Amino acid sequence: MNSVDYFLDESKDMDKNFVLGRKEVLSYVDIREKVMGLSRWLKKEVGRGEKILLASNNSSFFIIPYLAIMKSGNVVVPLNPAIEQESFDFIRGKCEAKMAFLASGIKNRLDPENLEIITEERFSQLSALFEGEIWDDEKGGAVDNLAQIIYTSGSTALPKGVMISHRNLIANTSSIIDYLALSENDIMEVVLPFFYCYGLSLLHTHLRVGGSIVLNNNFILLGSVINDLKKYKCTGFAGVPSHFQILLRKSDAFVDSKFPHLKYVTQAGGKLHKVFIQEFIDNFPEVNFYVMYGQTEATARLSYLHPDRLKNKLGSLGKGIPGVELSVENENGEPVKPGEIGEIVAKGENVMLGYFQEPEETSKTIREGRLYTGDLAKVDEDGFIYHAARKKEIIKVGGKRVSPKEIEEVIVSMPGVVDCTIEAMDDALLGEAIKAVLVVNQQKQDISADHVKSFCASKLAFYKVPSKIEFHQHVEVSATGKKVKKTTP
Repeated sequence: MNSVDYFLDESKDMDKNFVLGRKEVLSYVDIREKVMGLSRWLKKEVGRGEKILLASNNSSFFIIPYLAIMKSGNVVVPLNPAIEQESFDFIRGKCEAKMAFLASGIKNRLDPENLEIITEERFSQLSALFEGEIWDDEKGGAVDNLAQIIYTSGSTALPKGVMISHRNLIANTSSIIDYLALSENDIMEVVLPFFYCYGLSLLHTHLRVGGSIVLNNNFILLGSVINDLKKYKCTGFAGVPSHFQILLRKSDAFVDSKFPHLKYVTQAGGKLHKVFIQEFIDNFPEVNFYVMYGQTEATARLSYLHPDRLKNKLGSLGKGIPGVELSVENENGEPVKPGEIGEIVAKGENVMLGYFQEPEETSKTIREGRLYTGDLAKVDEDGFIYHAARKKEIIKVGGKRVSPKEIEEVIVSMPGVVDCTIEAMDDALLGEAIKAVLVVNQQKQDISADHVKSFCASKLAFYKVPSKIEFHQHVEVSATGKKVKKTTP
């Protein structure tokens, strides 16, 4: 089955709007007709199996081509709208792309040559031709065919293309709907970009159940998020750690607001420290808080912690989602004992096909059909998993291994601290020393470097106390909302 047929199987004929918002609305009927029409046009123009680039802010101009490209049997390659020329040229060349859907501002900035470009203007002209299109199911299509390639920045200079199949998309979407118990009554406030797998999972799940989404491309304007949640009676909100940190400690308006229709929030994209989770559930006890963990290599999601277990398993990333086997293993491939640290390993139909044209990297990450995540974790006696760090994040101070997250957890418990990033810096004596970079709401709390060091010394072993403290004005985040970490050489 083609994943787009799966997403729209029960919802495409619904008489309601899928996209809600101030700037535009998009009905299920519009989606059905335009996706089907553009899909047929793409088959005629480019055939099947071609890689087609797509770069736009969240909008109907993203949604329709995204679905139509996959529906047509081609491969969609979503790109960050802020992509730089070098990265764009690299990905375009790697994919041998001949066509791209680019928002006009992106096209003008990149000025790509010898590439068929479709901007909003031409897209509108094409869309006008598709009124009354009848949906054509392709349920007999190859479910293991490549559906999309999502490029991740990673730690290397060149991005890696994660190959996701139609089966991957269907499996992950089904699992997420299952554990969140989503229905056609759900309305999601979307601040996550669609070129990011977490954002795409919101699109997929709400299409499948016949729900609605509210597009907000301006999270920095916190008032607009608060207004959306109220005006559109949103039942759900999804964010990465920085979103919750900023809402809780930068915005009194958010904490003081009431959201009578908000049923649940989900958090993924990195570890949100326990103190922030506790603050959220203290302020909004009626809202279910789902801690989740995943990777692009797993289509989006690998684990979740049910809200009922938050209080006695606070800090855990939970257990595997339906259909996913998660284990924490030592270097010999054996399950770790409670309290020991090992690597998270996953098996399920959501695990990627591999990295595009990167067989060596693929063989390092996927072995015998299992995904080796590169994330270190512990398990408790009940099998709940607790994230420790990425392998590459561990700092060695005088030969002692230190997890940055342990120190960050302590510092963000200080009143007024919005964010803390622990980084390694070179040290002639110790090899590596620890630096803490803090963002503080100075209107609420005056915090000095000596204050931070004293507080850490009261909570941590001496070698875990940061040697250097820096204060920044704002949390530096990427286009996905994830915190940008910079190490000091």
